[in-house]
Amino acid sequence: MISFAHLHVHSAFSPNWGIHSPANLCAAARSAGMTHLALTDRNGIYGIPHFLEEAKKAGIAPLIGAEAVRGTQRAVLLAENRNGYANLCRLLSMLHDRNPCDLAEALAVCRDGLYILSDDAGVLNRLAKQSCEGLYVEVSPGHHMERALALARSLKLPPVATTRAVYLREEDIETHRVLRAIAGNTTLTRLSAGDCAGPLDFLRRQAEMESYFPHCPEALQNAAQIADSCQTDWDFSATVFPRFRGLADQRAASLLACRARKGAIWRYGEINAEITARLTKELTIIRDKGFAHYFLVVQELAKRSPRTCGRGSAAASLVAYCLGITHVDPLRYNLFFERFLNEGRIDPPDIDIDFPWDERDAVLDFAFQRHGEQRAAMVANQVGFKSRGALREVAKVFGMPADEINRVTRRLSSHWSAQRGIQAMDSHPLFRGESLSSDWHDIFAIASRLNGQLRHLAQHCGGLVIAPDDIRRHVAVETSATGRPLIQWEKDQAEAAGLVKIDILGNRSLAVIRDTLAAVARHTGNSIDYRSWQPLADAGTRRLLCAGDTIGCFYIESPATRQLLKKMWGSRPLPDEDTLFEHLVMASSIIRPAANNFIREFVARMHGHPWRQLHPRLEPILGETYGLAVYQEQITQIAMALAGFTAGEGDRLRKIISKKDKDQTLEDYRQRFMNGGNRKGVSDAVLKEIWQQVLSFAGYSFCKPHSASYALVSCKAAWLKANHPAEFMAAVISNGGGYYTTLGYLSEARRMRLDILRPDINASDRAYCGKNRQLRIGLMQIASVTDATIDTILHERRTNGLFSSFNDFLRRLPHLPAENVKQLTKAGCFDALEGCKRRPELIWRLLQRNRRNILNGMGSLFDTEPASTPKLPPYDIATMRTQELETLGMPAACHPLAPYGEVVRASGAIPAVELNRWVGRHVTLAGIWVTGKPIRTGKGQAMEFVTFEDTTALFDATFFPAAYARFCRKLGSSRPYLVKGLVEQEFGVATLNVMWLGYLDEERKDRFEGFF
Repeated sequence: MISFAHLHVHSAFSPNWGIHSPANLCAAARSAGMTHLALTDRNGIYGIPHFLEEAKKAGIAPLIGAEAVRGTQRAVLLAENRNGYANLCRLLSMLHDRNPCDLAEALAVCRDGLYILSDDAGVLNRLAKQSCEGLYVEVSPGHHMERALALARSLKLPPVATTRAVYLREEDIETHRVLRAIAGNTTLTRLSAGDCAGPLDFLRRQAEMESYFPHCPEALQNAAQIADSCQTDWDFSATVFPRFRGLADQRAASLLACRARKGAIWRYGEINAEITARLTKELTIIRDKGFAHYFLVVQELAKRSPRTCGRGSAAASLVAYCLGITHVDPLRYNLFFERFLNEGRIDPPDIDIDFPWDERDAVLDFAFQRHGEQRAAMVANQVGFKSRGALREVAKVFGMPADEINRVTRRLSSHWSAQRGIQAMDSHPLFRGESLSSDWHDIFAIASRLNGQLRHLAQHCGGLVIAPDDIRRHVAVETSATGRPLIQWEKDQAEAAGLVKIDILGNRSLAVIRDTLAAVARHTGNSIDYRSWQPLADAGTRRLLCAGDTIGCFYIESPATRQLLKKMWGSRPLPDEDTLFEHLVMASSIIRPAANNFIREFVARMHGHPWRQLHPRLEPILGETYGLAVYQEQITQIAMALAGFTAGEGDRLRKIISKKDKDQTLEDYRQRFMNGGNRKGVSDAVLKEIWQQVLSFAGYSFCKPHSASYALVSCKAAWLKANHPAEFMAAVISNGGGYYTTLGYLSEARRMRLDILRPDINASDRAYCGKNRQLRIGLMQIASVTDATIDTILHERRTNGLFSSFNDFLRRLPHLPAENVKQLTKAGCFDALEGCKRRPELIWRLLQRNRRNILNGMGSLFDTEPASTPKLPPYDIATMRTQELETLGMPAACHPLAPYGEVVRASGAIPAVELNRWVGRHVTLAGIWVTGKPIRTGKGQAMEFVTFEDTTALFDATFFPAAYARFCRKLGSSRPYLVKGLVEQEFGVATLNVMWLGYLDEERKDRFEGFF
């Protein structure tokens, strides 16, 4: 039997309490000579799948448990066996129920298969009356040991030694105190000792433990005995499948096969030998792995909307395509099914389905209604400390002034890491000249250690798990802010524990497409079938895509993607439908981070730069992607072709690389790759070059089915933009846009020669409206006007007709909040009825009416006749401009640069649309900041890619480190800029290498006449 084991240990998965990762704890236990270790995080099993994996790597026998805390009641629970684990999950779920439960009462119901350790007299007394089996008194150094031993003697219960381990080293005490102060929303100086773990709560060696228990060695022996009798060979590899309508497995498989063949006729018109062979192969694997129920459940959910995007590796499945779950033909586009399912795959894949963002909740409601809250739950996001948030929280508990915290953190990008430390910040141009107090050194040091600590759970945007029985047998469940059941694991741990996830995700672009199609049908009478629509058959759509005119189009609207599309096609002939689609799929994957060198080589090869395959066996795999690994599944295929891997082994390699797991496991696979390649006669030089290409890119790429699914949505959006621009841009803005601001999309509409119409009380709906060549701003854009006010206005207009005047509006809607009506007036909603010059009179009349209503409500003795409206002068142009910015949040009457026309001309600025004519020359441009992307060079220097726009076009500018150091503090402002630099060109696309940046409005401005 073992001599001692730690049974009460907290990891970073103890919310706002623990510090160290399961990996660090397992390594420390191993270093201390331990063979067993329990993980007992507070009120949860938040990190158990991670713990089991790390324990296996460290050679530690893992015990599953938790510390259950309810008010002042507490107990450590350890699962003796699988039944005990199920009861542990049930009990933890009860503790998180919205109806408070008594810990002792809950344990009395769910104690079978559990060891219970506590020094809580109330809990132990209640349970001892029921049974003393599995019941122990916890005795811990620094936690009233004598009192606990006295309790053990009085109740005749065995004592057990623990340390309530939180710390591994002395500096952990300070980190823990910071966590507790953050959790209590207080400062370190106000933190009490009772709020924190004890100063002796370390993971200690056995010799140290013996020194604390010379008078009670049986407490150590009992700890060893419990550890020895608990299950440690935990296996969560069995997949927990949902069950479709209670069908038997064979019946579900038969039903799936029937539906797949029926769907094949719907998709193809007939079933030929190729379709039959592919369906047979897929259906056999699906049946053998027990996945038929899962496909049927997902199909039922997908049918809840006619507009979906089934994506991820599942889009390689012909069965999914025939069921209508996915919409890209896997045969036509040569999609690799084994990336989704193969005979050697151990972990369960999942199917991701995008729905229009405002339909997703209804789909989830249906899923819970169909399967019940006992069997269905949402996947969690485990929210921890990140970058600026960690720094801000630590600074607060140090008592730093709020303005100083804001001054520091607002200059850090969301991708900044506290691990870089204050030295990295000191060298950043944004902080040049700043002097920070010495406390900031401690703040940065502690913030750098808050990496991975669990703060709380949030609901994953769409991850749904469905079990065949009570899900609380498999994992503890909490209740999310939305009221839905929420498992305690995030998606990777859920997968590791065998829970099959269905991603029900919201996609704004699908709502854009839906709303645009509805508007087109209303305006033209033409209805388009979403599922059979072939957008690339339209030459205008292909031209738009090749030109990179894709602002507003799903996934391909960022500056980097638009540049890539322009570089790919340039002046090349217009491609056919299939050629363009295949290249869009490649672009969707290769645009991922850290792929710049590959992108440049990829485009060069497209344009005829000579290249050759590194090995003839790679031609069937990399031939379509110009000899470069662009898709994730190409890793699997390369390993199979060159090194003799099976599909399962190749997929495992792909997964390790994609998760950037650069440990010994990857080295093992590298050696197997080299040895397998050598056996097939491939030289070391070729194998090393291919291995480096795979390593440097695979972690960032998509799989081809996923890219193809995205590309199809992109093409549909592009077709709508090319053929119905007003309806399309209205839908983009109304659905919350995408990469750009509302002003950015309005500027794009102007470049498309659409007329921008201001909000109008008779013509505007809630959302933006587009028709013919006009785009009308919706009432939703007006700040501080409530949804209830908008609903009231639209209902009155539909019921009783248009408003004839401002007085008519007030008469028909007397109870609208005066502030809302004032905002409508300042936004120009009544200009068409009354004229913009009468805005002061309308506001006076509104305020007078409001005053009269107040006086009447106070029971005034005198009749308050309305006073005659005085003759008020109209607002000047500057005031109207201010009102527009206040109510709409942006200049809408004209482009933001339009009022600066004279200054722009005097500066000698060229129009952005002509940038390609000035390659190799220094130029000046005027522009509004649109978006920026800060990065670091290979040498760690800060720089930024920025997109500006003038009245003619967008233009991309690069601030290399020297220019960035000079001008970074000016970037991101809403003020108009003058930009000077050298025009450079690559693959026909011109960009500006910035040499100087200044504010245009520091010059004399034009007047605003003519814009209102």
